[in-house]
Formats: sequence, structure tokens, C-alpha cells
Amino acid sequence: MNDIRRTILWVIFGFTLVLLWDKWQVHNGNKATFFPTPPAATAQASEAGKPAATDASVPAASAAAASPSAVPGAEPAAAEAPAAPREDVVVSTDVLRLTFDSQGAKLKHAELLQYADSQDKSRPFVLFDESVHRVYQAQSGLIGGAFPTHKTPMNVLPGARELKEGEDQLQLRFESAEQGGVKLATTWTFKRGAYDMGVRHEVINNGSAAVSPQLYVQLVRDGNKPEGEQTTMYSTFTGPAVYTDEKKYQKVEFKDIENGKASVEKTSSTGYVAMVQHYFASAWLLPEGTAHDNFVRKVDNNLYAVGSIASLGQIEPGHTKSLDARLFAGPQIEKKLQLLSPGLELVKDYGMFTILAKPMYWLLDKLHSFLGNWGWSIVALVLLLKIAFYWLNAKAYSSMAKMKAINPKIQEMRERLKDKPQQMQQEMMRIYREEKVNPMGGCLPILVQIPVFMTLYWVLLSSVEIRNAPWIGWITDLSAKDPYFILPVLMTLSSLLQTALNPAPPDPMQAKMMWIMPLVFSVMFFFFPAGLVLYWLTNNILSIAQQWIINTRMGVPPQFNLPKFGKADAGK
Repeated sequence: MNDIRRTILWVIFGFTLVLLWDKWQVHNGNKATFFPTPPAATAQASEAGKPAATDASVPAASAAAASPSAVPGAEPAAAEAPAAPREDVVVSTDVLRLTFDSQGAKLKHAELLQYADSQDKSRPFVLFDESVHRVYQAQSGLIGGAFPTHKTPMNVLPGARELKEGEDQLQLRFESAEQGGVKLATTWTFKRGAYDMGVRHEVINNGSAAVSPQLYVQLVRDGNKPEGEQTTMYSTFTGPAVYTDEKKYQKVEFKDIENGKASVEKTSSTGYVAMVQHYFASAWLLPEGTAHDNFVRKVDNNLYAVGSIASLGQIEPGHTKSLDARLFAGPQIEKKLQLLSPGLELVKDYGMFTILAKPMYWLLDKLHSFLGNWGWSIVALVLLLKIAFYWLNAKAYSSMAKMKAINPKIQEMRERLKDKPQQMQQEMMRIYREEKVNPMGGCLPILVQIPVFMTLYWVLLSSVEIRNAPWIGWITDLSAKDPYFILPVLMTLSSLLQTALNPAPPDPMQAKMMWIMPLVFSVMFFFFPAGLVLYWLTNNILSIAQQWIINTRMGVPPQFNLPKFGKADAGK
């Protein structure tokens, strides 16, 4: 039974190492050994040197208004639409610096001023971009006729471009010339401290006949991982997401769009479309109750789009209709996302651990509001978890202490009956019964806690608040690896100390593996974020303290079972 208990733990441990090895292969540019996936598409610039996003096609109209004129290039040239001079318009608030392209009033560059770049801390983090390395834009326009799209030249109305001290709001307005008798005016509204922007689309029918245009909003980006994430051993989701009340949160892999296998809820009057990456996201939010069609698709030059199409109904000559949307572009701060739209906090993706992760993040956030330091908040959270599982851990350590107490008797019996395996098993079960030792007692409590600690792992990995957050001294960013590897070394030593305090397995090969596996596992932590290593180190230290106290109380003096790798041992 003791061997069964150890076997279960080794299977779990071994599978974890398989997953880590697979990620390590991908990290080094090799093909995944066990779980291969198609390589991500690479964004390319056009032959003329222009950014690829300028060639992105307008989404097709819905079935109610589908027509050849919905596709750029198919519409006839409009004589009444003189080309406005193309220019970049830079707008700054206290938290954002944004660059708009007057062609289509699209947002093509966004800097988050309160978040530093992961590679160069002196520069702000860039979310939207248009360069040879990254294409990521927010676009909108009209379909259903020869109407203005995100490729239509627009005039920029004069006005302030910077949100000054004492001001709470700033507006930027674009107006197109008439196309098909229709004029589109797009007004962006920015507020102090906000990462969500109001986007009003006004459709003015200056023609002589009624029109029925549809408004599309979309996010377009290349299929590559963010630059900083390509240098890490762990992997997080990057790609489109759609949320509706009907199907809730739906992630879409770029490879599924590429292969035509992407599936999302097509029609809804709730929810949002988003583009998600580690720590940050963007999302188009239409007014609640606005019927719209959702889509995900591949566009020109290895770019991918996610968006929504909403009907504006019939607009009579001389009349105007407007639709107010919002664009979010910022960090995944859970409590702020919840206030913007139902379900928007799900872009901070905990995967299968969401149910446990939400209350755990809430507790971590409360600890931070009291302690004011994310590093000490992690330590405090692990301490609270240890207190919550104290009696469960106590049973595990009590069982291990009993096993250590009877270990000499087991060793003597195994040596005496080494040629009689069946009798050895019977004798071992008799000793367990007489000594009232449950060989599974040290295993089950650990299995119960695995989901909790895996959840904490994902909470720390997903929380943007940990990014660039200092702890003490040399740890200036809990989301980056320890620059001097001090925490990983301490974690390795604590793991070895734990192994030394555990009862030595009777089988010599198992005893060696008990020492080798912590060393192999610890190597992975040299490349993990400091916050995750701090969590594991704190857990190890508290576990050692509890195990030491319980052993002492049970009259089993703590002993260090050091490894034996000598020739004599190998021959046993």
C-alpha cells in the first residue's frame, strides 16, 4: 500500500514534468514532443511596404443586406467623395496615448502610460500597433451599399488633443464625405482614468432615397504571441473571444479560424467581442439589447478579425441615425472589467479553475489593500491557505511520522523476506494493522489540495497587478524571473529539506528518485516569475515548520534521511 501511495504521487508528478518538457521544447523553437500544434501564422507586410492592416477587408453583410457592394473594391467610385488628406492624429489622456488614422477613423496605436513595456521598462506598454512586427487595430464602418468603411478617407475636425489638468473629458470627431449619398461621422470620447472609450457613429442620409446600412465594429490583429510572452516557459491564451448570454465566454484559436473550424454564437443582443492576450485585452461593447451578428474570420496577409454587425434600420432622406458603442483597450483588472459589461471580467482567463480562482483573487486583492505590497500579500495568502488546511495537513504529516517510526521494522522485514514477495506484502499489511498506520494517509490530503494550489498558480500568473510589482530588494517585478536566482535556489533547498524530513522509501531506487525528482522539478522554477516562486517557497517553509512540529509532538524526532548513491547501495 505504501508503494501504491508513492506510485500515485509519482504518476501525478511525472505527468506534470511531461507537460513542462513539452512547453520547454516549444520555448526553444522545437516541435512539441507530446502535444504538437500547427505553427502560428506570421504577420507580413505588403510588398509596397505598407502595413498589412490597411488591406484588411470589410466584413460581409448579414443575410438581410448581403450584396457585392459590401466588399471593398466592388463599390463604384463615388464622385461626391473627394479624398481627404490622410493623417495621423495623436490623442493623450492621463492613462492612454492613442494614434488614429484619418482613413476610416481607426485606432492603430495605443500606449498604456501606466504600464511599462516588458522588455524596456523606460517605454510604455503598446497594445494596438501598426508595424512590421505587429498589426493590431480597432476598426468600424458601414456595409450594405457603397457606404463609408474603415478604408474611407475622413476629415478630422479641429479640437483639443490632450486631456489637461482639471478636465474630465476629451472628444475627437471624424467626418467622411458622402458616399452613396451617405455621410458617416465618428466621434470618440475619452474620460480621465478610463480605458473604455465612447464611439458614436452617426449615419446621415443626404441622398434622395432611403438606405438601410449596417454598422460593423471589429478588432484585427496578426496571429503571433505578444513579443514578451515568446521568451517565457509558460503559455497563456492569445486570440479572439466572444461573449453572449446564450453561450457565455467562447475563446477562439487562430488555428481554428485558419482551418475554418471556428464556431461562435452568431446572433445575440448581449455581450461583446474581444481580442485577448496575457494581462491585456480589447473589446467592442454594443449597447445592451442591440441585435447584432458576431463573426470571426481570416483577412488579408495572415490577419484575423473578430467583430459584430448591427443593423441601423431604414434611414429616410434627410434623416440621421446614430449608434453608441464603446471600445475597451487596457489591463485585465477584474473588478473594473465587471463594471463595464457583464462577463467582461472573463477575458482574464483562469480556464478550468475559474470557480475557485475568483474568490481566491478577491482574497488576494483584499490582502493587498491592507498590506500595500503584492509580494507580502502572496505570503499572507499562502499562510491563510495553510491555516485553512491545517488539520488536513496535520493528518498527512501524522501519517508520515508514523511511517517514519515503523520504517526500521519495515526495512528489517523487507531484507528478511526479499526472496518471498507475497509473504512480504502480507507481513507489511500486518505491521500496518498492528501499528494503526494508513499508508494512504499522507497521500489523500495532498490530492485534495492540488486543485487549490493549481488555482493559486493561475491567479498569480493571470493578474496584471503582479506585473512590474516590486516585493523587496532585488525583486522589482514579481511577474519576471528572479534576476539573481536567489528565490529559485532557496526553493530548491527547501524542497530538498522536505525530502530529507520524509521517511525514506524501503526500495533503494525509489529513495534515489525521491531526491532526483525535486531537483529536476526545481530547475523549472529558475525560469518562472518571481511571484510564483515566492508562493512555492513560502508554502515549502510553512510545510516544513508544520511537519517539524507534528513529528516532535508525536515523539518522532526529526531526522534527515540523506541520499545514498554509493556503489554498495546500488548493489542492494
